[in-house]
Amino acid sequence: MAHTCIHWFRKGLRLHDNPALMAALRDCKELYPVFILDPHLHNSSCVGINRWRFLIGALKDLDCSLRKLNSRLFVVRGRPQEVFPKLFQKWNVTKLTYEYDTEPYSLSRDKKVTEQAKEHGVEVIYKISHTLYDIDRIIEENNGKTPLTYNRLQAIVKDLGSPTRPIPAPTTENMKDVKTPCSEKQEQKYGIPTLEELGHDTTSLGEDLFPGGEQEALRRLDEHMKRTGWVCSFEKPQTSPNSLSPSTTVLSPYVTFGCLSARTFWWRLTDVYQGKKHSAPPVSLHGQLLWREFFYTASVGIPNFNKMEGNHVCTQVDWDTNPEYLAAWREARTGFPFIDAIMTQLRQEGWIHHLARHAVACFLTRGDLWINWEEGQKVFEELLLDGDWALNAGNWQWLSASTFFHQFFRVYSPVAFGKKTDKNGDYIKKYLPHLKKFPPQYIYEPWKAPRSIQKAAGCVVGKDYPRPIVEHEVISKKNIQRMKMAYAKRSPDTAESPSKKKGAKRKAPSVVDMLKKKSRTK
Repeated sequence: MAHTCIHWFRKGLRLHDNPALMAALRDCKELYPVFILDPHLHNSSCVGINRWRFLIGALKDLDCSLRKLNSRLFVVRGRPQEVFPKLFQKWNVTKLTYEYDTEPYSLSRDKKVTEQAKEHGVEVIYKISHTLYDIDRIIEENNGKTPLTYNRLQAIVKDLGSPTRPIPAPTTENMKDVKTPCSEKQEQKYGIPTLEELGHDTTSLGEDLFPGGEQEALRRLDEHMKRTGWVCSFEKPQTSPNSLSPSTTVLSPYVTFGCLSARTFWWRLTDVYQGKKHSAPPVSLHGQLLWREFFYTASVGIPNFNKMEGNHVCTQVDWDTNPEYLAAWREARTGFPFIDAIMTQLRQEGWIHHLARHAVACFLTRGDLWINWEEGQKVFEELLLDGDWALNAGNWQWLSASTFFHQFFRVYSPVAFGKKTDKNGDYIKKYLPHLKKFPPQYIYEPWKAPRSIQKAAGCVVGKDYPRPIVEHEVISKKNIQRMKMAYAKRSPDTAESPSKKKGAKRKAPSVVDMLKKKSRTK
């Protein structure tokens, strides 16, 4: 039987390593590649303009690639469970294919759409290709329990073997007997909207540093894989959170949107590593992909993963409700230049280094402002190009010392941490130009500069730049005690609390210590 098929693009916005798309092409006479602008996922309240721009770029790129195969992308607006019954009837659809998605909303949505498809006599096929492994299989291999440590996940996937090899993109040969009906009316009705058509004001948009799309993803991957020495020696903790150009690959947005297959990335790294001495997980590039797998697995196995309440592995903390503090953090008005520069970069560019995320997350939560990590999670979800539901929730729990990481007495200094890799404060000068005339010894703490120096720099603290919102040295110690109290109330079945020898002086951890600790923390 020759099928009329819809392939439903969601996260897997690519042609390479897309087994669900290849399944759509088998025994297919008519193909309708569809992307749905779902109001639950794609709305201005939780998606920032940089993220919108990346998505529109990815859709344009996908449409361009499909047109080279004599097909095209149909962009439809509405709730999937309302859209599909109409499309099934309108196009006489007999098969629906899509890439499997593990998020709770996605699972609920897909279940409803699958039921509707069956009611209309439509065969449904889904394939796993957004993650390296079948996440449910990982949990099954761990006796049905969610692995709560990176080491445990590593042991499980080692037994499972290497990830499945990626498959090539479809060719004109694969499409020779397949047609995509196109009319001028359809071009207008199902076209890709512009940012302006979606109601966005683009006048304040900066340079598009990370253009969305599969072709850009593959180009960037090729560029990085040519740097064999850098790839083989890569260790995440050794990269800089405040370098003026990214010290990591910045391929995460492309993997998040599925413009780049995680399996393709994994196997390209394997090819580079072949026969060479190279770094290893958790700090290597392979290790970063396994961190992604770790948080995906946790998000599937732990109910209410993106919440504190109802999350049985998450420490219940009496966070403060302080809208003024939250707004100051979100809007880069904390009075700590390193923190404010990071939050400015995030809003302007949609990306910040992993360690910069550590600094601002610790500051918002257990370090200084004592705000619930869920609030930070919402801001990152809106502003990050690589805002991934599972990774965002997992990392916020980690950095707030609520789950996975329990050494709450290790606090990032909003002053000293940035100085380690940028003593002159060039990063601060780039993103907070009104501070650029401060001498290096005051750029991280402008409130300590004599008033004459502040005036000479053209920026008086309290007038042109905020005073520090808190006194870090005092509040961080107080918050450590609050965390200690929260841990004391935890139920016995949660992970072990941190221990420290009585009277022993703590040594401040290095950046390397902080990141490598991830592989050992219970």
